[in-house]
Amino acid sequence: MAGGESLKPWRELPALDRPDILQFVFYPRRDYLPSLPAPNVMLGMIPVPGGVAISFSFYFGDKRYPNILFFHGNGELASDYIDIGAVFNSIGINLFVADYRGYGRSSGKPTLSDMITDAHHIFAGFKKVLKKEGFSGNLFVMGRSLGSASAIELGYHYQAELSGLVIESGFINIFNLLSYLGFPLKSLGIALPEEPSGVRIAREIHLPSLVIHGEHDRIVPLEEGRSLYANIGSEDKQMVVIPGVDHNTIFSGGMGRYLGALKGFVAAHV
Repeated sequence: MAGGESLKPWRELPALDRPDILQFVFYPRRDYLPSLPAPNVMLGMIPVPGGVAISFSFYFGDKRYPNILFFHGNGELASDYIDIGAVFNSIGINLFVADYRGYGRSSGKPTLSDMITDAHHIFAGFKKVLKKEGFSGNLFVMGRSLGSASAIELGYHYQAELSGLVIESGFINIFNLLSYLGFPLKSLGIALPEEPSGVRIAREIHLPSLVIHGEHDRIVPLEEGRSLYANIGSEDKQMVVIPGVDHNTIFSGGMGRYLGALKGFVAAHV
Protein backbone atom coordinates (compact mmCIF):
# COMPACT_ATOMS: atom_id res chain seq x y z
CA MET A 1 0.00 0.00 0.00
CA ALA A 2 1.16 3.52 -0.64
CA GLY A 3 2.14 5.56 2.37
CA GLY A 4 -0.05 8.10 4.09
CA GLU A 5 -3.77 8.23 4.70
CA SER A 6 -5.82 5.19 3.76
CA LEU A 7 -8.31 6.14 1.07
CA LYS A 8 -10.52 3.04 1.23
CA PRO A 9 -13.37 3.43 0.63
CA TRP A 10 -13.59 6.68 -1.32
CA ARG A 11 -14.96 9.08 1.25
CA GLU A 12 -17.94 10.34 -0.78
CA LEU A 13 -19.26 6.97 -1.95
CA PRO A 14 -21.43 6.02 1.06
CA ALA A 15 -23.53 9.15 0.49
CA LEU A 16 -24.01 8.09 -3.13
CA ASP A 17 -25.20 4.58 -2.25
CA ARG A 18 -28.86 5.56 -2.55
CA PRO A 19 -31.36 3.62 -4.68
CA ASP A 20 -31.99 6.38 -7.22
CA ILE A 21 -28.27 6.71 -7.93
CA LEU A 22 -27.45 3.01 -7.87
CA GLN A 23 -30.13 2.10 -10.38
CA PHE A 24 -28.78 4.89 -12.57
CA VAL A 25 -25.16 3.71 -12.39
CA PHE A 26 -25.43 -0.09 -12.44
CA TYR A 27 -27.05 -2.25 -15.11
CA PRO A 28 -26.69 -5.79 -13.73
CA ARG A 29 -27.01 -8.68 -16.18
CA ARG A 30 -27.17 -12.31 -15.22
CA ASP A 31 -25.09 -15.07 -16.72
CA TYR A 32 -25.46 -18.79 -16.06
CA LEU A 33 -22.74 -20.50 -18.02
CA PRO A 34 -23.11 -24.25 -17.45
CA SER A 35 -19.58 -25.22 -18.48
CA LEU A 36 -16.27 -23.89 -19.74
CA PRO A 37 -16.77 -22.28 -23.16
CA ALA A 38 -13.21 -23.03 -24.32
CA PRO A 39 -10.17 -24.99 -23.10
CA ASN A 40 -8.18 -21.83 -22.34
CA VAL A 41 -10.95 -20.20 -20.28
CA MET A 42 -11.26 -20.63 -16.53
CA LEU A 43 -14.45 -19.68 -14.69
CA GLY A 44 -14.62 -19.23 -10.94
CA MET A 45 -15.92 -17.34 -7.93
CA ILE A 46 -14.15 -15.11 -5.41
CA PRO A 47 -15.66 -14.64 -1.92
CA VAL A 48 -16.15 -11.08 -0.68
CA PRO A 49 -17.70 -9.79 2.58
CA GLY A 50 -21.33 -10.44 3.47
CA GLY A 51 -21.47 -14.00 2.17
CA VAL A 52 -21.29 -12.75 -1.43
CA ALA A 53 -19.23 -14.33 -4.22
CA ILE A 54 -17.99 -12.55 -7.36
CA SER A 55 -17.73 -14.38 -10.68
CA PHE A 56 -14.72 -14.13 -12.97
CA SER A 57 -13.58 -15.37 -16.37
CA PHE A 58 -9.88 -15.93 -16.95
CA TYR A 59 -8.75 -15.99 -20.58
CA PHE A 60 -5.22 -17.32 -20.69
CA GLY A 61 -2.47 -18.30 -23.08
CA ASP A 62 0.99 -19.14 -21.80
CA LYS A 63 1.52 -19.31 -18.04
CA ARG A 64 4.54 -17.02 -18.44
CA TYR A 65 2.53 -14.20 -20.05
CA PRO A 66 1.88 -11.03 -18.04
CA ASN A 67 -1.54 -11.06 -16.36
CA ILE A 68 -4.08 -8.22 -16.43
CA LEU A 69 -6.82 -8.01 -13.80
CA PHE A 70 -9.62 -6.23 -15.66
CA PHE A 71 -12.72 -4.45 -14.32
CA HIS A 72 -15.37 -4.05 -17.02
CA GLY A 73 -17.98 -1.39 -17.78
CA ASN A 74 -21.41 -1.12 -16.18
CA GLY A 75 -23.47 -2.94 -18.83
CA GLU A 76 -20.96 -5.73 -19.43
CA LEU A 77 -20.08 -9.16 -18.05
CA ALA A 78 -16.83 -11.02 -17.62
CA SER A 79 -18.14 -13.68 -20.01
CA ASP A 80 -18.63 -11.04 -22.74
CA TYR A 81 -14.86 -10.86 -23.06
CA ILE A 82 -14.25 -14.29 -24.57
CA ASP A 83 -13.36 -12.90 -28.01
CA ILE A 84 -11.37 -9.97 -26.61
CA GLY A 85 -9.61 -12.39 -24.27
CA ALA A 86 -8.46 -14.43 -27.27
CA VAL A 87 -7.14 -11.26 -28.91
CA PHE A 88 -5.23 -10.34 -25.73
CA ASN A 89 -3.77 -13.84 -25.67
CA SER A 90 -2.62 -13.38 -29.28
CA ILE A 91 -0.44 -10.42 -28.22
CA GLY A 92 1.00 -12.29 -25.25
CA ILE A 93 -1.29 -11.19 -22.40
CA ASN A 94 -3.53 -13.19 -20.06
CA LEU A 95 -6.82 -11.46 -19.24
CA PHE A 96 -8.64 -12.02 -15.92
CA VAL A 97 -12.03 -10.26 -15.97
CA ALA A 98 -14.01 -9.79 -12.76
CA ASP A 99 -17.72 -9.02 -12.43
CA TYR A 100 -19.48 -6.91 -9.77
CA ARG A 101 -22.11 -7.92 -7.23
CA GLY A 102 -25.28 -8.93 -9.03
CA TYR A 103 -23.50 -9.26 -12.39
CA GLY A 104 -22.86 -12.53 -14.20
CA ARG A 105 -22.98 -15.37 -11.72
CA SER A 106 -22.23 -13.11 -8.75
CA SER A 107 -24.57 -12.90 -5.78
CA GLY A 108 -25.57 -9.74 -3.94
CA LYS A 109 -26.54 -6.30 -5.19
CA PRO A 110 -24.06 -3.68 -6.42
CA THR A 111 -23.25 -0.49 -4.58
CA LEU A 112 -20.47 2.01 -5.23
CA SER A 113 -18.88 1.41 -1.83
CA ASP A 114 -18.94 -2.37 -2.24
CA MET A 115 -17.49 -2.06 -5.74
CA ILE A 116 -14.41 -0.40 -4.27
CA THR A 117 -13.99 -2.60 -1.19
CA ASP A 118 -14.65 -5.77 -3.21
CA ALA A 119 -11.79 -4.86 -5.54
CA HIS A 120 -9.30 -5.67 -2.78
CA HIS A 121 -10.76 -9.13 -2.26
CA ILE A 122 -10.86 -9.70 -6.02
CA PHE A 123 -7.17 -8.77 -6.24
CA ALA A 124 -6.37 -11.29 -3.50
CA GLY A 125 -8.43 -13.95 -5.29
CA PHE A 126 -6.73 -13.13 -8.59
CA LYS A 127 -3.30 -13.69 -7.06
CA LYS A 128 -4.48 -16.90 -5.41
CA VAL A 129 -5.69 -18.33 -8.73
CA LEU A 130 -2.43 -17.40 -10.46
CA LYS A 131 -0.33 -19.01 -7.75
CA LYS A 132 -2.44 -22.18 -7.60
CA GLU A 133 -2.37 -22.65 -11.37
CA GLY A 134 1.30 -21.78 -11.80
CA PHE A 135 1.04 -18.49 -13.71
CA SER A 136 4.29 -16.59 -13.25
CA GLY A 137 3.97 -13.39 -15.31
CA ASN A 138 3.90 -9.83 -14.01
CA LEU A 139 0.68 -8.31 -12.68
CA PHE A 140 -1.19 -5.35 -14.17
CA VAL A 141 -4.55 -3.83 -13.28
CA MET A 142 -6.90 -2.33 -15.86
CA GLY A 143 -10.33 -0.71 -15.75
CA ARG A 144 -12.79 0.25 -18.44
CA SER A 145 -15.38 3.00 -17.88
CA LEU A 146 -17.03 2.29 -14.49
CA GLY A 147 -14.27 -0.23 -13.77
CA SER A 148 -11.65 2.51 -13.82
CA ALA A 149 -12.57 3.37 -10.20
CA SER A 150 -11.69 -0.15 -9.03
CA ALA A 151 -8.47 -0.14 -11.04
CA ILE A 152 -7.41 3.24 -9.64
CA GLU A 153 -8.15 1.99 -6.12
CA LEU A 154 -5.89 -1.03 -6.56
CA GLY A 155 -3.28 0.98 -8.43
CA TYR A 156 -2.95 3.21 -5.37
CA HIS A 157 -2.90 0.51 -2.71
CA TYR A 158 -0.71 -2.19 -4.32
CA GLN A 159 2.01 -0.30 -6.12
CA ALA A 160 4.73 -2.64 -4.89
CA GLU A 161 2.96 -5.66 -6.41
CA LEU A 162 1.84 -4.23 -9.75
CA SER A 163 3.86 -3.51 -12.87
CA GLY A 164 1.41 -1.02 -14.32
CA LEU A 165 -2.04 0.57 -14.45
CA VAL A 166 -4.18 0.82 -17.60
CA ILE A 167 -7.37 2.89 -17.84
CA GLU A 168 -9.69 2.68 -20.85
CA SER A 169 -12.50 5.24 -21.33
CA GLY A 170 -12.15 6.08 -17.66
CA PHE A 171 -12.94 8.88 -15.24
CA ILE A 172 -11.42 10.47 -12.18
CA ASN A 173 -14.41 12.36 -10.78
CA ILE A 174 -17.46 10.25 -9.86
CA PHE A 175 -19.62 13.40 -9.79
CA ASN A 176 -18.58 14.27 -13.33
CA LEU A 177 -19.51 10.75 -14.38
CA LEU A 178 -22.99 11.08 -12.88
CA SER A 179 -23.42 14.43 -14.62
CA TYR A 180 -22.31 12.99 -17.96
CA LEU A 181 -24.91 10.26 -17.54
CA GLY A 182 -27.57 12.91 -16.94
CA PHE A 183 -28.16 12.44 -13.22
CA PRO A 184 -29.52 15.68 -11.65
CA LEU A 185 -27.04 16.04 -8.80
CA LYS A 186 -27.63 19.69 -7.94
CA SER A 187 -31.43 19.55 -8.10
CA LEU A 188 -31.37 16.68 -5.61
CA GLY A 189 -29.18 18.63 -3.21
CA ILE A 190 -26.12 16.40 -3.49
CA ALA A 191 -23.06 18.35 -2.32
CA LEU A 192 -20.06 18.34 -4.64
CA PRO A 193 -16.67 18.15 -2.89
CA GLU A 194 -13.92 20.57 -3.85
CA GLU A 195 -11.59 17.67 -4.53
CA PRO A 196 -13.11 14.21 -5.16
CA SER A 197 -11.31 11.18 -3.74
CA GLY A 198 -10.42 9.94 -7.20
CA VAL A 199 -8.24 12.98 -7.77
CA ARG A 200 -6.44 12.58 -4.43
CA ILE A 201 -5.85 8.90 -5.05
CA ALA A 202 -4.56 9.39 -8.60
CA ARG A 203 -2.00 11.93 -7.44
CA GLU A 204 -0.47 9.29 -5.18
CA ILE A 205 -0.17 6.68 -7.95
CA HIS A 206 3.42 6.38 -9.16
CA LEU A 207 2.98 3.19 -11.16
CA PRO A 208 3.68 3.24 -14.88
CA SER A 209 0.30 4.19 -16.34
CA LEU A 210 -1.43 4.06 -19.72
CA VAL A 211 -4.66 5.97 -20.42
CA ILE A 212 -6.62 5.04 -23.57
CA HIS A 213 -9.62 7.13 -24.63
CA GLY A 214 -11.81 7.54 -27.70
CA GLU A 215 -11.80 10.88 -29.48
CA HIS A 216 -15.60 11.04 -29.74
CA ASP A 217 -16.59 9.44 -26.44
CA ARG A 218 -19.95 10.94 -25.48
CA ILE A 219 -20.50 8.90 -22.31
CA VAL A 220 -17.19 9.74 -20.63
CA PRO A 221 -15.89 12.69 -22.67
CA LEU A 222 -12.26 12.92 -23.66
CA GLU A 223 -11.77 15.87 -21.29
CA GLU A 224 -12.34 13.50 -18.37
CA GLY A 225 -9.70 11.11 -19.68
CA ARG A 226 -7.28 14.00 -20.07
CA SER A 227 -7.98 15.09 -16.48
CA LEU A 228 -7.31 11.56 -15.27
CA TYR A 229 -4.03 11.46 -17.16
CA ALA A 230 -2.97 14.88 -15.87
CA ASN A 231 -3.61 13.93 -12.25
CA ILE A 232 -1.86 10.55 -12.17
CA GLY A 233 1.29 11.11 -10.16
CA SER A 234 3.55 8.81 -12.17
CA GLU A 235 6.34 10.28 -14.25
CA ASP A 236 6.13 7.19 -16.46
CA LYS A 237 2.73 7.68 -18.05
CA GLN A 238 1.27 7.97 -21.52
CA MET A 239 -2.07 8.81 -23.06
CA VAL A 240 -3.38 7.39 -26.32
CA VAL A 241 -6.36 9.07 -27.97
CA ILE A 242 -7.91 6.85 -30.62
CA PRO A 243 -9.39 8.96 -33.42
CA GLY A 244 -12.87 8.46 -34.84
CA VAL A 245 -14.23 6.18 -32.10
CA ASP A 246 -16.66 6.57 -29.21
CA HIS A 247 -17.17 4.89 -25.84
CA ASN A 248 -18.43 1.60 -27.25
CA THR A 249 -16.44 1.40 -30.50
CA ILE A 250 -13.03 2.12 -29.01
CA PHE A 251 -11.87 -1.50 -29.32
CA SER A 252 -13.58 -2.57 -32.53
CA GLY A 253 -12.97 0.72 -34.33
CA GLY A 254 -9.46 1.36 -33.07
CA MET A 255 -8.16 -2.17 -32.53
CA GLY A 256 -4.79 -1.70 -34.19
CA ARG A 257 -3.83 1.38 -32.22
CA TYR A 258 -5.42 0.08 -29.01
CA LEU A 259 -3.55 -3.23 -29.10
CA GLY A 260 -0.32 -1.63 -30.24
CA ALA A 261 -0.37 0.76 -27.29
CA LEU A 262 -1.30 -1.95 -24.81
CA LYS A 263 1.25 -4.47 -26.09
CA GLY A 264 4.02 -1.86 -26.08
CA PHE A 265 3.16 -0.64 -22.61
CA VAL A 266 3.05 -4.12 -21.07
CA ALA A 267 6.25 -5.22 -22.85
CA ALA A 268 8.07 -2.15 -21.54
CA HIS A 269 7.15 -2.93 -17.92
CA VAL A 270 7.75 -6.65 -17.44
